[in-house]
Amino acid sequence: MNFQKIYINGEWVESEGGQFIDVENPSDKSIIAKVPRANKEDVNKAVSSARQAFETWQFSTVEERINLMEKVVQGMNENIEYMSETVVKELGCGYKFSKETHIEAYVREAENYIKIAKRYEFERKLEKSIIRREPVGVIGCLTPWNFPLEQIVKKVIPALLAGNCVVLKPSQTTPLTAYILTDIIDKAGFPKGVFNLVSGRGGEVGNALASHKGVDMISFTGSTDGGREVSRLAAEGIKKVVLELGGKSAAIVLKGGDYKLAVKSTLDTVYLNTGQTCNAFTRLLVPEDDLSEIEEMIIEETKNYKFGNPSDRTVDVGPLASEKQFNKVKKYIEIGLEEGARKLIGEIPENCHEGYYMGPTVFTNVSNDMVIAQEEVFGPVLCVIPYRTEEEAIEIANDSIYGLAGAVFGPVDKANKVARKIRTGSIYVNEGEWDLNAPFGGYKYSGIGREGGIEGFEEFLEIKTIYC
Repeated sequence: MNFQKIYINGEWVESEGGQFIDVENPSDKSIIAKVPRANKEDVNKAVSSARQAFETWQFSTVEERINLMEKVVQGMNENIEYMSETVVKELGCGYKFSKETHIEAYVREAENYIKIAKRYEFERKLEKSIIRREPVGVIGCLTPWNFPLEQIVKKVIPALLAGNCVVLKPSQTTPLTAYILTDIIDKAGFPKGVFNLVSGRGGEVGNALASHKGVDMISFTGSTDGGREVSRLAAEGIKKVVLELGGKSAAIVLKGGDYKLAVKSTLDTVYLNTGQTCNAFTRLLVPEDDLSEIEEMIIEETKNYKFGNPSDRTVDVGPLASEKQFNKVKKYIEIGLEEGARKLIGEIPENCHEGYYMGPTVFTNVSNDMVIAQEEVFGPVLCVIPYRTEEEAIEIANDSIYGLAGAVFGPVDKANKVARKIRTGSIYVNEGEWDLNAPFGGYKYSGIGREGGIEGFEEFLEIKTIYC
């Protein structure tokens, strides 16, 4: 498809800026597409279109909205292979992970939002009043590069089902999946202006949306620094803001737990997607006297992951997404060595001439006050931190500015008790699995608000009380 236009008022149009951004395949550094570098004028047009559409769209019935969204989900199902291959090319992750985790999982989540809308009670009668849930208005959706479909699904699908109008600004690094979904939305037949896509740079398009008087709410996923800037701009207009930001999640391995399960589950989050996952368990807290045993398990389990070019469909882990990310992760590895952490696995790559490849790195005997244990690296880098007592493990896990996710591996009763003491928005216990109906979000610097489930749906609704 043609990626060189933006989508405003139900039409593919030229950007006012006339400039383009190269989209790079991180596996070989080839340019696979160009998307418009839109500007403030484009944002103004998109917001104006959305505002005008909202005048009538807000009064559409939920049945009308569900009917249109079912067509979108049908289109998503028909394009699973196309989107899977696109994510491999624009992000660089392995094909299997792309298809199963990036695409199929979030097509299912889109389907689940339709189920939520079907059963949701938009009005509730009290003794002397009616409590009514109404759409917020025009939503600016700013999505990240590391999960290019997931974050669009978590924002755009519930926003539209709730009766809002949307202006989407996808990441400039991985915008192509957003274009495919926009084409699907266009073909579904939504009224003009209900959904708009404006590609470009965050500091230009994203900031223009966050500060625009015609935008009622911003839903942002990205770095904590980016979220802070978006919040500052949105605050000028007293906008509602939902933020899903960074993490430095800890997995606690308790005595008596399944050490192999703990290692495998942790490495899956740290290695797959090349560690570019906000809720990866990048700190592994282990009993001090079992450190050597767990280190051996990490070495052996790492051998089961195939790193390389994702054009080979047997590859599990591909390159990092960009040169910027490559340089950032490399710098953190160097910092870890300077801080005195012991490198159990990994080598620092000399260059990225052939692609942004970064093998796994595991530091052990890490102290939680080290930079590599406190800051989000966003690469296949794990910190193994020994602890002496259960109380110390809990203290270490909570000693972070972040509070997004975590895990506890141990005897069920004890693990559940420990999980309740960790200050995070979500936490896995042993073989706990992701739940479509569960909300996702963080404490502390990891964000504000929730995405997913009924709670995520309700973020896109205002509450009105009618006394009658």
